[in-house]
Amino acid sequence: MSHLYSPEIISQAKQLLSKMTLDEKLGQLSQVSSAGAHIPDDLADAIRQGRVSSVINEVDLATNNELQRLALRETRLGIPLLIGRDVIHGFKTIFPIPLGQAATWSPEIVEKGARIAGQESATVGVNWTFAPMIDIARDPRWGRIAESLGEDPFLCSALCASMVKGFQTDDLSSPGAIASCAKHFAGYGASESGRDYNTTNIPENELRNVYLPPFHQAAKAGVASFMASFSDLNGVPATGNRWLLKQVLRDEWNYQGVVVSDWESIKELQVHGLSASEKESAYLAARAGVDMEMASHCYIDNMAELIAENQLNQVEVDQMVLNVLHLKFALGLFENAFTDPLILPQLMNVQNLQAAKEAAQKSCVLLQNKSRQGNTPVLPINRGTIRRIAVIGPMADDGYEQLGTWVFDGEEQHSVTGLSGLKAAAGEGIEIEFESVLCTSRDINTQHFDKALELTNNADVAILYLGEESILSGEAHCRANLDLPGAQVELITHLSQSNTPIVLVVLAGRPLTLKPILDKVDSILYAWHPGTMGGLAIAELLFGDVSPSGKLPVSFPRVVGQIPIYYAQKNSGRPPTEESYVDIDDVPVRAAQTSLGMAATHLDTHFSPLYPFGFGLSYANFEYHHVNISQREIKLDSAFSVTLTLENKSDVDAEEIVQLYIRDLVGSVTRPVKELKGFKRLLVKANSSINVVFEMHTDDLALYDICNQLNVEIGDFLLGVGADSSVELSVSFKLIN
Repeated sequence: MSHLYSPEIISQAKQLLSKMTLDEKLGQLSQVSSAGAHIPDDLADAIRQGRVSSVINEVDLATNNELQRLALRETRLGIPLLIGRDVIHGFKTIFPIPLGQAATWSPEIVEKGARIAGQESATVGVNWTFAPMIDIARDPRWGRIAESLGEDPFLCSALCASMVKGFQTDDLSSPGAIASCAKHFAGYGASESGRDYNTTNIPENELRNVYLPPFHQAAKAGVASFMASFSDLNGVPATGNRWLLKQVLRDEWNYQGVVVSDWESIKELQVHGLSASEKESAYLAARAGVDMEMASHCYIDNMAELIAENQLNQVEVDQMVLNVLHLKFALGLFENAFTDPLILPQLMNVQNLQAAKEAAQKSCVLLQNKSRQGNTPVLPINRGTIRRIAVIGPMADDGYEQLGTWVFDGEEQHSVTGLSGLKAAAGEGIEIEFESVLCTSRDINTQHFDKALELTNNADVAILYLGEESILSGEAHCRANLDLPGAQVELITHLSQSNTPIVLVVLAGRPLTLKPILDKVDSILYAWHPGTMGGLAIAELLFGDVSPSGKLPVSFPRVVGQIPIYYAQKNSGRPPTEESYVDIDDVPVRAAQTSLGMAATHLDTHFSPLYPFGFGLSYANFEYHHVNISQREIKLDSAFSVTLTLENKSDVDAEEIVQLYIRDLVGSVTRPVKELKGFKRLLVKANSSINVVFEMHTDDLALYDICNQLNVEIGDFLLGVGADSSVELSVSFKLIN
């Protein structure tokens, strides 16, 4: 973070601080919400009095420029405002939800999406976004998994660094750059039962090895701010957690940026039961290291009294103010806080829309693709042989629902829906007939099922656009049942009576439990909520103009009872095996308690996920050959390489995401059965091979040990490279002193 704060910025901030009254200092710690073309009188007065540092949710250009004018021209010191907005996966041009972007496994795509989102939001005066959300998410019941980058700390770390760079560029003061925010620090994704805002209990070793690495990577990448989590972490809400915010973030990581609360989370310390009053909440949050309060008024109402009573000292408060001022100087707001949209690219321009389409295309994951005639899979659809397509489902022609959660500024009229995308991509000579059948994804009315069956029977292929509406995922929108909602399963079952091939396109904000319908459809394309250009992106995939190349950033459970299920689980003392697994229907009557099983399994479902982390099919046929490591014995603090040959044994040019996994066989703490340590998205031409090299270092194998210290431990390891996390780890090597 220090590279954002040059000696000049630090000096300027100190000079300004020396001129400030206590009230003006406290004003720099306050963020308020306002939206619309009219500035309320009380807000204008508060700005004039220096009692407002940041405004959140205002996206009217003229209003934001007027807010800045008030701050600059009608206050004693002329300190500009931070204008915040949740620009999570696009502003006007909407990209796939972050979980979908994670399915691209492409730092370049993620960076480009953030760059476009930052530029577009900057045209209305926004200079601070509350993204990326980098909570490790291993429970698809949790609604905010849609905003996450998935279950794995390595993948999440790589993508979050790219998102930070995309929003901020290499120079925060450059036109179109906006400050980003790593949230929610920390452990929010492990909320009990997948219920939002719920308590989290994570042992420190697991916290350091799994949940903190993406945040540490964001800090290294220069993220301008951190947001403290709503949730209670091991008994202390993050907003008041001095160990987390002070010891780890400030002292261990030397983070110098702004720490902001979540919405009213300082005030909520009282609801948690950590404080008895808003005054005490202000004290606890300030002592923990929260610089700015979002929405509530505990700081502005109580901090002067806390200082007067010597509960807070002036030095601590001054540092909080300096953290905020540093960011304002780094953004160049003192030189130019006003926005001229003419110096920035046009909203939703051709390049932006093309980038959104590419992101959507590369986020889609082909989960299933059965063959109907001979060895020819149903997908891709052959334009030369198909004459009629039945398009069915409530998600097929709904421009709003494909945008996904946390879309405040996207406009559905600009969405290319699944239906319109198919019509555009099909070309002449193909008839497309559409029936929504269900009004929404939750609709339970079956009266149009027979009409849909007739449509299917009369078609060469039926494409079902099903899933869950945007409102069913995101903040506070958690689900205990992950089946397709409403009567969608019944609809699929009804249509499966037909002999017509059925392609299921799923639009959803999380992994859904698809096991009940696997044998009722031929192909499944998981499209997440794909954004503005989703319909055309999907259509081009269905017709084979591009091969699907997305890979799952999160494991898909067979049933909800498996959750949490993730690839990097510990082995346990009795790991499940095919030999030890016993299905409930095979248990003998009056069997002895210890006569069967005795492994870490459920009786009523297989222990494996339905689809593993990293999984995704292609229209191409890839084979991996000759996986080798440069040294079998590697000294600590040394570089080494892993090489292999990737062969495309098909007539289709396609991209493959090559994944490298390791296993530390013996450690001072138990280690996962597999850990992702490298990945590459590579284009392989039809009927050709390429050589792939992973350059690695022994530091890549570090872990937090039994003493919670980062350490590289000597010993035996296994390694494997393949198409997903089910790859066999067949290469052995040893780290030595």
